[in-house]
Amino acid sequence: MRPVFYDLHIHSCLSPCGDMDMTPNNILNMALLKELDLIALTDHNSCKNCPALMRAAEGSGLAVLPGMELTTAEEVHVVCLFPALENAMDFDGYVHGRLPDIDNVPDIFGAQQILDRRDEPAGIEQKLLINATTIEISDLPALVKGYGGFCYPAHIDRASNSVLSNLGFIPPECAFRTLEVADPEAFFADGRNQAYKEGYAIVTSSDAHYLENISEREHCIHLDTVDFEGLAKRLA
Repeated sequence: MRPVFYDLHIHSCLSPCGDMDMTPNNILNMALLKELDLIALTDHNSCKNCPALMRAAEGSGLAVLPGMELTTAEEVHVVCLFPALENAMDFDGYVHGRLPDIDNVPDIFGAQQILDRRDEPAGIEQKLLINATTIEISDLPALVKGYGGFCYPAHIDRASNSVLSNLGFIPPECAFRTLEVADPEAFFADGRNQAYKEGYAIVTSSDAHYLENISEREHCIHLDTVDFEGLAKRLA
């Protein structure tokens, strides 16, 4: 095994709350400047900027996973990661059909920009991506597995859009093996949440919507291989 410095929760300018500087090449170059080994692009309810980032990263030495931060019917955010672009884009199509038919208002929410590998405009996502899908959290793990991936609850220690804030517990039927904790030092400080550390793998990522918020070389996981298979062996 080798130490792998990661950030598995990054948003691009496709996410309505993502800064317009969060282009594929800017994300790539910031991750390289911060000497990360493995990142994932996880826009809200969409994978449509994953092709651009993965193609831009070819030959860079940085491993990039396609992913999504899905909002369940309960308004819980869940990180979904996939082994290949084809899997992610198939999942993207499924999720898109389970978003409400509500148009984005760019002046309020942001442009939801789709870019190509050179950061040139390639399209606009018309549906508002911050809405909840009709997918229930209890159905999500099996659904993601059907597309070859795995998933885990995002930022469980936050006061909104987390499984603990919205449901008050981790649904046992989901059989999650991993939890994302935004601030583990605070979350585990008094020992009350020790059971989560003992029962799950804990990861911490940036949830970056701005370039400067992409993780430094600080969060480390030991993997056999720096790719989806190596990560899934530890977290799925």
